Amino acid sequence: MNARAIFSLASLLLTPLSSQALTLSEDFSLEVELTVASDYRSRGVSQTLGDPALQGGATLIHSSGLYLGAWTSNVDFGFDFKTRQELEYYAGWYWQASDAISLDLGYIKYAYPKEGQFNLSEVYAILDVYGVQLGAYYSDDTPNVFGEDQDTLYTYLGYTFALPGEVGLALRAGRNDVKDPAFWSASGDDRKAYYEWEAKLSREFVGVTWGVSYVDTDLSKSECFGWYGYDDLCSATVVVSASKTF
Repeated sequence: MNARAIFSLASLLLTPLSSQALTLSEDFSLEVELTVASDYRSRGVSQTLGDPALQGGATLIHSSGLYLGAWTSNVDFGFDFKTRQELEYYAGWYWQASDAISLDLGYIKYAYPKEGQFNLSEVYAILDVYGVQLGAYYSDDTPNVFGEDQDTLYTYLGYTFALPGEVGLALRAGRNDVKDPAFWSASGDDRKAYYEWEAKLSREFVGVTWGVSYVDTDLSKSECFGWYGYDDLCSATVVVSASKTF
């Protein structure tokens, strides 16, 4: 559940938000992105049981910095859950003080067809200063395993910069706090938060942005199983991707 995080990291990699967008008029532009990935990892955890994902999104951008858009991906939560799609609708405001300093504020609504109990919303803020990103996503209606809404806070520190050969490197370390005891270990201990991290290399070739990421969390297999029902969704993996922006 991180369309805006992905969108921001890609868009803020040394370029303005609308640098690759299609110009519709003097004030409006449209950015459309299609992605194929070997796994859909959200905050370190697979949303597709480790299977590939096909994703797409479109963002309408106004010259004032206001924007709205939608994004979707296939998902698979296993068991008897019927949903196979995640839909995200978002709106926000992107303010650029200079080429090196920007602020992104917005709101996301997540929807899961056929499994509405997973629906939730978040507000977010992302500050970028000379390639360093500080991000925070807060929700007060995230469903827990008991079917009740709870507060959650995801924060991250990221850094993006260019390497020789027109290769981009994006680093991120995040903390996902669900506010209530949620992750139980084999010894019976529990905690409210976990850490995740990612290192991604990307390069554009023949009009397509190719990426390879190393993703991991500090969740043990028992903690992962206790929260997600599977013990192999939170461990280290390499994700390869290809995306095209129009």
